[in-house]
Amino acid sequence: MTEKDTENRAERSITLAELAAYLQLTKGTVSAVLNNSPYARSIPQHTKERIIAAAQQFNYRPNFFARTLRKKRTFTIGVIAEEIGDPYGSIIISGIESALSQRKYFFLTVIHRHDAALLQQYSDILRARGVEGIITVDTTLTNPPALPTVAIAGHCDLPGITNIVLDHAHAAELAIGHLADLGHRDIAFIKGQAFSSDSAERWRTICDAAQQHGIVIRPELTTQLDEDDPSPEPGYRAAKRLLATRRRFTALVAYNDITSIGAIRAIRETGLGVPDDISVVGFDDIREAAYHVPSITTIRQPLRRMGQLAAETIVDRIEQHTDGPGCIAIEPELVLRESSGCPTAQRHATPASGAV
Repeated sequence: MTEKDTENRAERSITLAELAAYLQLTKGTVSAVLNNSPYARSIPQHTKERIIAAAQQFNYRPNFFARTLRKKRTFTIGVIAEEIGDPYGSIIISGIESALSQRKYFFLTVIHRHDAALLQQYSDILRARGVEGIITVDTTLTNPPALPTVAIAGHCDLPGITNIVLDHAHAAELAIGHLADLGHRDIAFIKGQAFSSDSAERWRTICDAAQQHGIVIRPELTTQLDEDDPSPEPGYRAAKRLLATRRRFTALVAYNDITSIGAIRAIRETGLGVPDDISVVGFDDIREAAYHVPSITTIRQPLRRMGQLAAETIVDRIEQHTDGPGCIAIEPELVLRESSGCPTAQRHATPASGAV
C-alpha cells in the first residue's frame, strides 16, 4: 500500500476487507479482535494492538447492515416513554443509551404522552422496524407484550414483563419518617397524575406510612396534579390550591422534585419561607434538586442506574432466550438538603438562656 493510498483511506471509512489486507491478516482475525469475540483470546496481544491501532488510523467503523444480515438480527431495542425532555425521563434514557452502546445495540425511542391509541400505534411501528425487545418508561401496559419487555416504573403483572420498581414502601417511610422525626404533624400532600404509573402505589404507601406515624391525612390538605406537563407549573398551581384553603400546614410532600420546585415558588409568593414556615420533600433526586434554592430534600431514585439495568436486562433476556425476573426492586435513599427543617413553633420553643 502506497503512502497516498494510506492517506486516502484515512480520509474515509475503511472496509473490513481493506483493513485485513493492509494488516495481512484474515478478515476473521480482524473481526474477532474488533468485536472482542471468544476467538480473540487466542490471538497474540501484539497482533491485537496492531489491529486496534490500524482501525483507529483508518477510521474503521463496523458495517451495521452486514452484521444484521449475517446474524439475521437487528440489534435494536424499542424505548417507549411518556416524555423525553423531562428531567426524570432524560436521565433514565441516558442510562439506557450508555448500557446499550456498550453491548453494541441501537435503540429507537417513541413518545406516547399517555395516549392509548398512540401507544398502540407506536408499539406496532417498533415491531415492524424489527426491534428485538422493548423498554418502557412511566408507561402502563394492559396486554401481554409480543416481545421481551422491561418496564421502568412498571407495575404490570403480565407475563413477559420484567418490572423495575422503586421500593415505594421504604421510600414513603423515609419521607414521612423524616418529617415526623422533625416534629411535623400538619402535612400537606400533592399526589401524582392519575395516568403516571407510580402515582397509585406511591400514594398508597404514603398513606400507610402516615398512619404508622400517627399523622392524619386531611382531604383539605391533599391535592392532585392533573396536567400532562413536565414543567414546575402543575406543582405551582397545586400548591396555590393548598395555600388558598388557609388551612395551616408545616410541611409538604410533593409527588416529585419538579412539583417541589413549583410548590416552593408558590409558597414564597405568599411571603412564607422554606423551610422556615413550610418544609418541602420531593421524590426522584433529579439534577436540579441539588442546585435549586433552597436545595431540595428528596427521596433518591438512581434513575440513570435504573436505565442501565433495564438495558442490561433486556439484552440478557434476548441473548440468553430467558424470561428474566418478574420484578427488580430498587432501594431508595433519603437525601437531606435545605428545604426541610423543624416546624417554626418547635424551633422557637428552646428555653431562653438562664432558664431553670
